[in-house]
Amino acid sequence: MLIKSTTGEQRTVLHNISWETFEALLKETGSDRGSRFAYQDGTLEIMTPLFAHENPKINFDRFIFILAEELDIEIKSAGSTTLKRKIVQKGIEPDNCYYIQNEASVRGRETLDLETDPPPDLAIEIDITSSSVDKMAIYLALGVAELWRYDGEDLIFYELVNGRYMTREYSVAFPIISAEEMRDFIEQSKTMAEIALLKSFRNWVKGNIG
Repeated sequence: MLIKSTTGEQRTVLHNISWETFEALLKETGSDRGSRFAYQDGTLEIMTPLFAHENPKINFDRFIFILAEELDIEIKSAGSTTLKRKIVQKGIEPDNCYYIQNEASVRGRETLDLETDPPPDLAIEIDITSSSVDKMAIYLALGVAELWRYDGEDLIFYELVNGRYMTREYSVAFPIISAEEMRDFIEQSKTMAEIALLKSFRNWVKGNIG
């Protein structure tokens, strides 16, 4: 067992964990725990987010809600729902995830099963420190179409294309905004009052709608 702690996250890594043990831990700890799990081929990482991690997570969610509202796009927020598939021996709990293009497919649903349901269209992954598992490989195996990765400074947008993630300048789901523009707003959140920031972002979105 390895434990690492920083200003952004505390990570505990367990090796040689079976899929059955992983599912048992998910069931026993429930959905209200403060930690998030990532499982890859027998390695389980338990990450407890700290302030430097949670503040951008919340702001990403608010920005996405504003984008969807102003662009009149329906979304289904799935938060840190456990995404897993036994057949690929991988599972993860993203910081945020959303059904956008496939929103109608899960509207009204109370549970998700990625063996039969589509994966979220967009996931956001914040890693202030390096993870002990390959999270991109997990998202790839689960088929998440768009991934935003933020490390506390840089933000990269990825799109799943022909079985691999390709970087892209603009979001697939919200093509009016680029990774650089979104990163700038997240950077502003470190020093700017939150309500003022949200008003600024909403005005930016309105000004960029064609």
